[in-house]
Amino acid sequence: MKATLTFLALLILTGCSNEDGTSKYLRWVGDSEHNAELDTNEFQLCNRENAAKQYFHFNQGLHYKGEKEAIRNIFKEEYAPVVTNQSGFIRIRFVVNCKGDTGRFRIISSNQEYQEQVFDKRITTQLLTITQSLDGWAIQTTNDKPKDYYQY
Repeated sequence: MKATLTFLALLILTGCSNEDGTSKYLRWVGDSEHNAELDTNEFQLCNRENAAKQYFHFNQGLHYKGEKEAIRNIFKEEYAPVVTNQSGFIRIRFVVNCKGDTGRFRIISSNQEYQEQVFDKRITTQLLTITQSLDGWAIQTTNDKPKDYYQY
């Protein structure tokens, strides 16, 4: 019995690895690897590739100067409403590095039933541009060392 359990454990562990022993899967759902087609080479993580903290690792709220109200005001001022019959959710996820710079922006959108939906480019382009322009992200630390982290 013990030998069978050991064999099953090894089978599971090796089944999740590439030929070189690295994992086929990202650490967390939503982790973003560098994508040369989407990301600039200027944005660099400060720590190991898989060390960026997820937003749910912090229980301090939003990490932006002026918090949610400041971001809301920026969007109110800069976003020009688009008339469309589309409805749903658009989330922009990105990484803030240890210098407070942002990169690896990813748009995830769905209808109200949470099924993938592509929105009018006039909407998503504006939202992405405004999000990329936000420059008040706080530097987060662990044991007094600056860390990279995800935000949305």
